[in-house]
Amino acid sequence: MRITLESTLGSKFALGLKWGIMSSFRPSLSTCTSVYILQRAFWGSSTRALEKQEGGKTDLPAPPRPKLPYTPHEQIYNLPNFLTFTRILATPALGYFILHDQTLPALALLVTAGITDVLDGWIARKWNLQTVVGSVVDPMADKLLVTVLTVSLAMKGLLPVWLAMIILGRDVGLAISAIWYRYISLPPPKTFMRYWNFSLPSAEVKPTTISKVNTLLQLGLITASTAAPILPISEVVMVAAQYTVAMTTVWSGLSYVFSKNAVKILKQPGKGQEKSDVKNGNDAKRDTKS
Repeated sequence: MRITLESTLGSKFALGLKWGIMSSFRPSLSTCTSVYILQRAFWGSSTRALEKQEGGKTDLPAPPRPKLPYTPHEQIYNLPNFLTFTRILATPALGYFILHDQTLPALALLVTAGITDVLDGWIARKWNLQTVVGSVVDPMADKLLVTVLTVSLAMKGLLPVWLAMIILGRDVGLAISAIWYRYISLPPPKTFMRYWNFSLPSAEVKPTTISKVNTLLQLGLITASTAAPILPISEVVMVAAQYTVAMTTVWSGLSYVFSKNAVKILKQPGKGQEKSDVKNGNDAKRDTKS
């Protein structure tokens, strides 16, 4: 003989007990969906058993659906961001051309990458297409380009190893800092998919003035080093440029450490703001109907 919870305690009491047990949970946001499914399963089985015994429908309310936090999204699919990603895709080809002594294709692709770097910023400002993602990905693309070219030129003996170590050390430090700031600024739930979802802005990076100057000098030195096999460039000029870039690289790295405005963690709207937005939307609908 099978003894069930309903037969032992009574269907109504068992139903209340199940609902009380399920309601006592306080799930985290990452498990709220699973708990909601379990609530529906317990609720449905107990309600059907009660309806079968009483021969009618119950008036008990359905379990509440959990609410996820409101997180703003931004439109990241625009021309400036597209140009930035093409620069990222062109970077491995640049390294390949340098390592295989194909100087002319490397110079042509490097000039094209520089043009896209100027265009994406100009288009974003001209047509108001600036995004938080662009403020992060654009300098990331520049650093990736500089990193690949620095390693390739150092391997071919066109750039001193000590200078390559300074440039790479600064970029690695900034990359680790960017990963950390993204993690601490991302609103919950902190999942792998949300971390790499660039349409969820959480922090904004503002390059310092010396960092912009340093990037320009680095690209100039890299371009000259790339063209060195086919263009006669004075050794004195190259050495002076290398020491200048070393100084600005260290200076720009320290500027991010001591500057308070370099990284800005964006404030996420709370429940009150979300309700206010919904209310304003309803008011707008009423005005449109009237």
